[in-house]
Amino acid sequence: MRIQKAAAVIVIIAVVAAVFLAISNSKSRTNQGQGDKHMNAATVIIETNKGKIEVELYPDKAPITVKNFLDYVNEGFYDGTVFHRVIPGFMIQGGGFTPDGAQKPTHEQIKLESSNGLKNKVGTIAMARTNIPDSASSQFFINIADNSPLDYNPGNDGYAVFGTVTKGMDVVNAIAAVKTSSRGPYDDWPIEDVVIKKVSVKK
Repeated sequence: MRIQKAAAVIVIIAVVAAVFLAISNSKSRTNQGQGDKHMNAATVIIETNKGKIEVELYPDKAPITVKNFLDYVNEGFYDGTVFHRVIPGFMIQGGGFTPDGAQKPTHEQIKLESSNGLKNKVGTIAMARTNIPDSASSQFFINIADNSPLDYNPGNDGYAVFGTVTKGMDVVNAIAAVKTSSRGPYDDWPIEDVVIKKVSVKK
């Protein structure tokens, strides 16, 4: 009887150990997947007259978009441009105009990468475009709300998310709170310029 009880205890211990090991392995695989998700990420610093914003970019999810953005960064294209479109509760957009309202010439437009699984959630950065899907060039926006209507879905081309703000959402929100008006044909233009002083890759 004692032997049977001892054997039963051993079996129970073995089962518990096996379940614990399986759970641990599952968690390990999950955490590893999350860690590897953006293992090639690069970080850029958007320095504005309102403060600094750090953005992590995901070339594994949007390689064309990230390369295009970094090309502009490395050329100094964004330096001296402004956030020209600010809509509270929606997003802030910049990367194409100078303070005097002039639009900067850009490189060729790029292929839309909106079907990469990344969503337009608070703090994500995405490429602005026209109604034509493959029309993004230099302009980008930072979501200040969960903007699911901008996500890719069958029948909806969506907007390509390619990174997320990791530091400086207080700066993003400060920009979102500025007063706006119209400037020429453009609505939602900040009355006081929100200048992008410099964008650089974090070393």
